[in-house]
Amino acid sequence: MDLLRSLPLGLYLEEPQTWLHRIDPRVKFAWLMSLLTSYLFAPIEWRVLLVIVLIFVTLTARIPKRVWQQQMGWLLLLSVLVLLIAAISPDGLGVNYQPRLPANEQILTQPSTAKPPNVDEKAEFGNKEYKYVIFHQGPVKVNRRSLDLAVRLSTILFTVIYSTNLYLLTTAPEEITAGLESLMQPLRRLKLPVTEVALTLTLSLRFIPLVLEEVQNLVRSVMTRAINWKKLGIKGAVKVWMIIAERLLENLLLRAEQMASAMTVRGFTSPNEHRVLWHDLRLKRWDWLAIAILSLFWGVRLLLGIQV
Repeated sequence: MDLLRSLPLGLYLEEPQTWLHRIDPRVKFAWLMSLLTSYLFAPIEWRVLLVIVLIFVTLTARIPKRVWQQQMGWLLLLSVLVLLIAAISPDGLGVNYQPRLPANEQILTQPSTAKPPNVDEKAEFGNKEYKYVIFHQGPVKVNRRSLDLAVRLSTILFTVIYSTNLYLLTTAPEEITAGLESLMQPLRRLKLPVTEVALTLTLSLRFIPLVLEEVQNLVRSVMTRAINWKKLGIKGAVKVWMIIAERLLENLLLRAEQMASAMTVRGFTSPNEHRVLWHDLRLKRWDWLAIAILSLFWGVRLLLGIQV
């Protein structure tokens, strides 16, 4: 079990360098925020389109299959399971739906100006028959409200997780912090510690692989001991996992202390005095192209309107 390879969440892909790597981190951050916010009050078609766009970008960027296959595969499987479970769940309206027409049509006495009873009712709705219950077979019932909620939940789950992971996969931690620091420059007028925030974010992103490594080592240590969980029972298993969690916390605190000691030994006193310019942030041709596409992106979104 290698978490750093099978589940590389939050890790940066250094090679190969794709066209996503070459885009300015500020532009990619704007795209990320657009993906995370544009689905709010959006119609179903737009939510599904965001999922298709993310998959299309991944394939066209030529990211190695070993990197995105398991992440996208497991996430798509989870989204499909959420879709199925939410679709067959009650819609929460608490209303017993009744069909508009009775099961057995009865001929009622009507005035002479009324339509004949054998007129096809579908003509009133433009030859379209409305059905609230889409599928009903035994205990399984799918209606329009539950299907709408299912699509919303599954698409939001995929969009939020995968778009963030794709951003971290193609953007170095130093680029992320440099881009955010550049975007937060106006906050300096409010005397906010912008450089300190950027440094903290850099260290936290660098700490993610260390956390995965510690979790991986503890899981391997438990597997090598061949613990019989059935004999331990519930209390014994909970006690073992509490010990593992305590050990994990101790190891992470030790790693953090070692990192702080390394910075102190190198004479680090404050971010402003020991500032390192990692990247020269300049917008290039493909960055302006990405900005133009982003403008078109929001134009289409605004044309679709708001759907509650």
